[in-house]
Amino acid sequence: MILFNNDYAEGAHPKVMERLLQTNMEQTVGYGEDPYCEAAREKVRKACQAPDADVHFLVGGTQANMTVISAALRPHQGAVCVQTGHINVHETGAVEATGHKVLALEGTDGKIKASQVQEMWKEHWADGAHEHIVQPKLVYISHPTELGTLYTKQELTDLRAVCDACGMYLFLDGARLAYGLAAEGMDVTLADIAALTDVFYIGGTKSGALFGECVVIKRREIKEDFRYMIKQKGGMLAKGRLLGVQFDTLFEGNLYVEMGRHADRLAMKLKNGLKEKGYHFYIDSITNQQFVIVDNEKLQEIEKNFGVNYEKRLDENHMVIRICTSWATKEENVDKLLDVF
Repeated sequence: MILFNNDYAEGAHPKVMERLLQTNMEQTVGYGEDPYCEAAREKVRKACQAPDADVHFLVGGTQANMTVISAALRPHQGAVCVQTGHINVHETGAVEATGHKVLALEGTDGKIKASQVQEMWKEHWADGAHEHIVQPKLVYISHPTELGTLYTKQELTDLRAVCDACGMYLFLDGARLAYGLAAEGMDVTLADIAALTDVFYIGGTKSGALFGECVVIKRREIKEDFRYMIKQKGGMLAKGRLLGVQFDTLFEGNLYVEMGRHADRLAMKLKNGLKEKGYHFYIDSITNQQFVIVDNEKLQEIEKNFGVNYEKRLDENHMVIRICTSWATKEENVDKLLDVF
């Protein structure tokens, strides 16, 4: 069985594994206060062109999302996101479990617009009973989105302007950020993301690390006592150096983006090959997630030897499946998958 279900089926990039093995018997202090974490922080700050940013390493994406959001919000405030946003549909109510409501908006291609955020904010404050309603205070977006789409630099700039005007925070989930940064033709860099958001994170779990995410905080209010929040929310690793070693390796040279570029190239090969065979796509994605429309019979044939992810049913005879490439995907396996279609 060859798996295309997700982008974290394999362990870690060989360079990460080699570094973990090399440092395995070293003794360091715990909880992310070791030299490897500090070296990784400096590399991340340099890559982001954000020398004053606070950089923290957490064990996973759900922990990163719930910790950032609960650190940023007061008890009566909520997080605005697109209806298909990860915190709304795929984290088992983790944000709500911290006491903060997710305020979902209808989106287009997995994204929300600045105008929608502004309208929600205006409606809230125009209501004479607004103190009885959860206050929108933080905007959560993903780049890439759950549908593999990307925000342009102008869209991020517009969201930044609205958040500033409305006194809201902008938080970017970068679980698959490597595949967004490497996407051909996109105009958003890591430095752009750092400049335009209050807080974001760089995904490791889905991008070459065994596990772990790197949270980058620009906003002073969110920086305050953040390590307390990491500990309280279960995101702090006692053997924190395992995270530092991994991100120090991922940000050595251009490895992080190179891994994303590999996955995107194979995703485009798959996309173009399927187009030539006459297949249609549910959405136009230029990243490592591809959403293909197949009939029931074809899916049964595919699933004999390949793992794919069910996304949604379109009608009685057709459904949308998600196919993911990753930093570790073999080109020969993409060729084998194409042969089955």
